[in-house]
Amino acid sequence: MSFRKASTAAFILFIISLLSIAAMDLWVSYQAKDRIYDSIAETPARHVGLVLGTSKYIGKTLNPFYTYRIEAAQRLYLNNKVDVLLLSGDNAHRSYNEPWTMKRDMLKAGIPDDRIFLDYAGFRTLDSIVRAKKVFDAGEFTLVTQAFHCERALFIADYYEIDAICLAVPSPKGLAGLKIRAREILARVKAVLDIYVLNEQPKFLGPKETIPTETLSLPE
Repeated sequence: MSFRKASTAAFILFIISLLSIAAMDLWVSYQAKDRIYDSIAETPARHVGLVLGTSKYIGKTLNPFYTYRIEAAQRLYLNNKVDVLLLSGDNAHRSYNEPWTMKRDMLKAGIPDDRIFLDYAGFRTLDSIVRAKKVFDAGEFTLVTQAFHCERALFIADYYEIDAICLAVPSPKGLAGLKIRAREILARVKAVLDIYVLNEQPKFLGPKETIPTETLSLPE
């Protein structure tokens, strides 16, 4: 094959790849458009609120992604939009424990201990979503995370036939926001491949930890 033909083929392959990536990105966004809410008042009430974990600090600076999620989850509960909170995140080692860190902040906000459930194996978004259903028996829930993350999480939930909605909390703007959006496009491509090609499963399931559906202690 001549250099010119090889260059043309490579260019065509590059264009096809770009179009495929753009199509996957749009697909993930489109399927979630009617299930994302940006205000507490408009968010329908659900029994379970699933908070997707992230680190509380970036270096020594408080992580705004974490702060927005925690504050929104607290308001959801205090406004009777959810009955219980499932806090899902990474528990990589003794000094890094996302679920327990979130729980401490929930307790400080006055949320009763018996209204808080912890998922220590929410290593990825897929793990958190699937484990919510298979381990905690949450067939429907309200997600709490940033809007771009809502779309990917709802895409995963839809595939696993989970009735999920999402409360979208603020995201960084400017250059930081653009960088995050670029990374999110790649994360969406991976999500599509994980589900439809690789059949990825949670790294760990373990025994059932069913969240009770009966009425617990009512918030005051």
